[in-house]
Amino acid sequence: MENEEKTMGERLEAATTLLERTLNWLEERQNVLTGEVERISATVEQSRRESELAEKLAAAERELSEMKAAAAPAALNPLRRTVPAATSEMLAKHGIGDGPVDVRTLDAALAGLSLEQRIAVKTQLLRAGTIA
Repeated sequence: MENEEKTMGERLEAATTLLERTLNWLEERQNVLTGEVERISATVEQSRRESELAEKLAAAERELSEMKAAAAPAALNPLRRTVPAATSEMLAKHGIGDGPVDVRTLDAALAGLSLEQRIAVKTQLLRAGTIA
């Protein structure tokens, strides 16, 4: 009887060991399968995000082209065609009158002004369309 109990105990121990190995294998396999599903779902989410970004980019490009198209006539045809009186007086003192202004002559006339003032005067003349 003791032999039978001993044999039965060994068999139970072997079965327990085999069950533990099987359980470990199943847990590892479950982790592997779960990891694959996470990778697949992440890829799908990334594709959705890429398509959303592509749509936003296309909308921004359309808006930019519309803005450029709307701004083109305004750039060619500015609203202000006159030069402020102070600018006209300053140019008249240097012998620069109405009509197209030569850039070299203008630079010589503006030599006494600060950089910001020169930029402001040239901007005003560009708006008025008088710089040749």
